[in-house]
Amino acid sequence: MAVTKNHNPVHWPRLGVCRALMALAREQVTPTMLAKDCLDTIARHNEALGAFVDVRPELVQGQAQSAQRRRREGVIGRLDGIPVAVKDNFDIGGYVTRVGLPRPERAVAAHDAQAVARLRASGAILIGKTRLDEGALGAVGDNPHSGPVHHPERPEYVPGGSSAGSAVAVASGMALAAIGSDSLGSIRIPASYCGLYGFKPTHGEISTVGLTAAARRLDCVGILAAEVEDLGVLLPVLSCYDADDIHSRRRRVALDLPDWEPGQLRCGLLADLAGLHVKPEVCEVFQQALASLQHGLGKRRQVDFSDWPLAATRRAGLLLMEVEMLHTFAADLKDSQHPVSARFRNLLDFAKRKSASDYVRADRVLDAARLKARRLFAQVDVLVMPTTPQGAFPIGAPVPDNQADLTSFASLAGCPAVSLPMGRLPDGLPIGIQLVGPPGSDLRLLELAGICAACLDVE
Repeated sequence: MAVTKNHNPVHWPRLGVCRALMALAREQVTPTMLAKDCLDTIARHNEALGAFVDVRPELVQGQAQSAQRRRREGVIGRLDGIPVAVKDNFDIGGYVTRVGLPRPERAVAAHDAQAVARLRASGAILIGKTRLDEGALGAVGDNPHSGPVHHPERPEYVPGGSSAGSAVAVASGMALAAIGSDSLGSIRIPASYCGLYGFKPTHGEISTVGLTAAARRLDCVGILAAEVEDLGVLLPVLSCYDADDIHSRRRRVALDLPDWEPGQLRCGLLADLAGLHVKPEVCEVFQQALASLQHGLGKRRQVDFSDWPLAATRRAGLLLMEVEMLHTFAADLKDSQHPVSARFRNLLDFAKRKSASDYVRADRVLDAARLKARRLFAQVDVLVMPTTPQGAFPIGAPVPDNQADLTSFASLAGCPAVSLPMGRLPDGLPIGIQLVGPPGSDLRLLELAGICAACLDVE
């Protein structure tokens, strides 16, 4: 379907992972057919949408042929033959990890990131590396060095970020699923803007070894998918204990099983969305979604967040990212021949002007968030709110400061969170609803997301 430059949304045909696996099992399609379809879509539309920065068709075709051979032989992995996109802050062996920065002297990765290795071991076809905000520090996908990523339905609008390319790849059918990183909302924000399902697991649930760090105490590997059930397929593939990841957890017991009874669910709602600067049109769609979820969300009560200033705590998390990036990107900041943007430098210079005590105060916000979550989830089972305070906006328009206000709490508290489409705004573009659960409730949260998706039945 052609990309248009008007205000009529482009609706892309999408094939989800579960449906593709069923078609593969029935021999209605083959891995080479799926790979070719994705490559053809990339060839037709990537120049206009800007989702991918590195696609190597010969390698993709080789992976597809190997998957096809395994299927003939009858020994297959969980994702054998499924094309998956990878954000360009993950290492893929043989590729350069650019992280959206201009310095060309970057080493070719010798090994896959742990998450990428698990995808490869499952038989997934690594379709290519996707564009992101510069240094993964942003939420719009407008990269000053490689160009902007365009919203799949309205190309003059932003798709959200920093996992912008991953979201657009899935939303436009260039990949069946994608992984990205989420430190303060970088999976869930583009999921909300692009009408996708985006999942950030419990912190430490998926290894971040081989992911370029933004802030190690916040970084999570996240999943983007076109259908809600696909998240439940991808999570067990990616989840593992990794002794090389300091935040990885070896469990004595498995994740909490999905055993919620919707009628008994205790659902927490924020008291004053307008006071949190959520746009009126978002509040209206959210109220309509809650009406549709009357039975799915069980017993509802307002929860007190008056002691948790969302903007200030999100800013504390951002400072932790900026301080850590001073070290992660030290060589890029010194490279005068290939300078970073003024915006990126100014953000990191802000961190440079802060003191050690400023950093400690910001770091303690994470401990406070975990305590806040403990108290909150003693009262309710799930926190429900819009994913973003606003929908997508035009490329080049002023960027709202509060894009990550509603996604940051789950990141700071280490909680799992899922964004799912809840409807469309008056301008015709999608907007998401976010479910946040206590640490370890990942499978329960995905089960609830499935129930909610069925009740909302959003196109």
